[in-house]
Amino acid sequence: MPYFPSGQDRDFSVCKVLADLFCAILLGTFSIVFFGWVGGIVAFVILEACLIGLDWLIPSGDDAAGVVR
Repeated sequence: MPYFPSGQDRDFSVCKVLADLFCAILLGTFSIVFFGWVGGIVAFVILEACLIGLDWLIPSGDDAAGVVR
């Protein structure tokens, strides 16, 4: 799934980036509060890697049927 599909305008793209930054700050804060500094940073990196991987695996409407990435 492309992060910025061709049908989006500039305002929607800016809002999408700001929402992602807010969520990353919130997840990072929760990770540090629950697991301490070192554990929080490790948990945040693992969580973000999983979210990026999941984002990459979800098919887009532009992909041909049966495409395996």
